[in-house]
Amino acid sequence: MSEKTLNFIEHIIEEDLSEGLSPSLLRFRFPPEPNGYLHIGHVKAICLNFNLGNDYNAPINLRFDDTNPAKEETQYVKAIKKDIEWLGFQWDKECYASDYFQQLFDWAKDLINRGLAYVDSQSSEQISEQKGTPTQSGTHSPFRNRSIEENLMLFQEMRDGKHQEGAHVLRAKIDMSAPNMLLRDPVMYRILYKTHHRTGDDWCIYPMYDWTHGESDYIEQISHSLCSLEFKPHRELYDWFLDALSPLDTIRPKQREFARLNLSYTVMSKRKLKSLIDQAYVSGWDDPRMPTISALRRRGYTPESLRNFVNTAGVAKRDNIIDVSLLEFCIRDHLNKIAPRVMAVLNPVKLTIRNYPEGQTEMLKAENNPEDENAGHREVPFSGSVFIEREDFKEEANRKFFRLTLGKEVRLKNAYIIKGEEVLKDAEGNITEIICSYDPLSKSGSGAEESQRKVKGTLHWVSIEHAHPIKVNMYDRLFSVEEPNKNKDEDPAQFINPDSFTQVDGYIEPAVANASPAEKFQFQRLGYFILEKKTDEHLVFNKTVGLRDTWKKS
Repeated sequence: MSEKTLNFIEHIIEEDLSEGLSPSLLRFRFPPEPNGYLHIGHVKAICLNFNLGNDYNAPINLRFDDTNPAKEETQYVKAIKKDIEWLGFQWDKECYASDYFQQLFDWAKDLINRGLAYVDSQSSEQISEQKGTPTQSGTHSPFRNRSIEENLMLFQEMRDGKHQEGAHVLRAKIDMSAPNMLLRDPVMYRILYKTHHRTGDDWCIYPMYDWTHGESDYIEQISHSLCSLEFKPHRELYDWFLDALSPLDTIRPKQREFARLNLSYTVMSKRKLKSLIDQAYVSGWDDPRMPTISALRRRGYTPESLRNFVNTAGVAKRDNIIDVSLLEFCIRDHLNKIAPRVMAVLNPVKLTIRNYPEGQTEMLKAENNPEDENAGHREVPFSGSVFIEREDFKEEANRKFFRLTLGKEVRLKNAYIIKGEEVLKDAEGNITEIICSYDPLSKSGSGAEESQRKVKGTLHWVSIEHAHPIKVNMYDRLFSVEEPNKNKDEDPAQFINPDSFTQVDGYIEPAVANASPAEKFQFQRLGYFILEKKTDEHLVFNKTVGLRDTWKKS
């Protein structure tokens, strides 16, 4: 690998290799907890681990850290696997922490036998009070010096379901005065009568994350355990537990931390995202306003754009907030290359060309994608009555308005130059129809001298006779403030953007009627859209992103 391209994680790996670590012993993993859907922040961790695996020709495990049956479900496991595959990655082994429950239990008993763990019969509130503060040492549990025999008996009884939830926990015996409060006799096991999504009711005690994580890495022989910065204080405990297994006769995992991906106008907490679902602010984990991978997929984002986004954001040592406009730029940049251009009108008003031959339809040639030389052309039907966007017309306008107005000429995209002449209105004064004339010699691409006549405005349109009805879900940013999660104790729901979702009716050119769900398009002059579904009456589209960043910071 080129030295100038290395991030700090790669420097660590290169240093380990230079100090004698065999390349054949490199192994990475992505370890999600199956308690929710993956979001854009997880894309960074996925890409980091899988890219390292690809760059170093090393295997990557997908391991589900499934230690809390109260919050974990099979549906989350399936969604996580689908998301990773959609992003373009494939794992070597599919692993579960629950596969190691017996080994973890046996190791915990070994710690008891060596005086390194004990059963505490206090309540969680009492244990918390005795932890002390960052500036004040904790106090010992009255059960800290139970005999090894009593601890083993109670721990086995916990395993056998002879005690109620909360009656006992197993704690590591470390140091109640440690500056790192995570080392103040952390809980290793708790009693929990919940059915596990894989082990069913085989277990009624479950290992805590900190006890499980490093030991699972060791069992799987992970060489580099990469996690986000909030786990840096946990590294000392991670190493203590590995030390407690000594002597280790195989590779010892190395935990290293990188800055998590924080995105403006976005909440990255699965707990808070689930709260938004529970409170019905969004329709589910895949609501296109959510930052989950499944939601972004449904909204029309591509795997390439997400991978490019996290690669552009980079791997850093310090937390920072990435502007969401970078994410939007990445999807816009990719769709610009691959999305066919079509014409759709989302706020239609009728425009009639009074001098166009009555009943005539002609097929006009339109370019599919000027960014793709292989995209070719399509034919678009044109007639004397078309829909245009209502905001593309004003009866009177200043000199900076380059769209249609009375007495002014504009070009209809791929068609003719027209001139506004009069309007028809309803009883309330609303414009119901715009009457124009056209220049038959101004046909776009005709090669005639007159067709080269320049006008400043070009409008998209759809022939009324041939238009296909559509419904469009217009999505915007879910939150109206840049840091909706700045105060961890606040409910981000208070910052919900009231305009994050609207639905409009419109029309689209007929060629799109044959499209399949999940196909992506650029609606000319409007933005990028994905076909969500087809009904007998409509095509339903989701808006992916606008053609440019129009979000204004207040």
